[in-house]
Amino acid sequence: MSPSSLNPKAGESIEQAFTQEGEHRPWGNYLILGDTDHYKCKQLQVLPGQRLSLQMHYHREEHWIVTRGLGTVTLGDKLIPIEAGKTVHIPKKTKHRLENIGDDVLELIEIQLGESFDEDDIVRFDDDYNRA
Repeated sequence: MSPSSLNPKAGESIEQAFTQEGEHRPWGNYLILGDTDHYKCKQLQVLPGQRLSLQMHYHREEHWIVTRGLGTVTLGDKLIPIEAGKTVHIPKKTKHRLENIGDDVLELIEIQLGESFDEDDIVRFDDDYNRA
């Protein structure tokens, strides 16, 4: 099977789906590793002492695979310690937050599955950086 026969998005080869686009955020940065019509894959790096907003998504679930560092995940009303090799599943409509509690960068791979992967699908409940 050739890569182009996988057809990640209509008319797009698998090489085109792997965008390597990224963005800096106040808490660190992310890099988009793959973006198709049925999943998005990102690498996130959270700086020591930083955390993402307490948020949820209506249109996607997320799967996190920690590749390095130490942190905690708020998942609903649970606080889950994480380290390299740990995984976390975040269902749709579940409040969650990622925090780096270590002295080094916390890194993870995030796989999003659902109907929409837009940044507009982030509902923030609490944010250290005063983002809407």
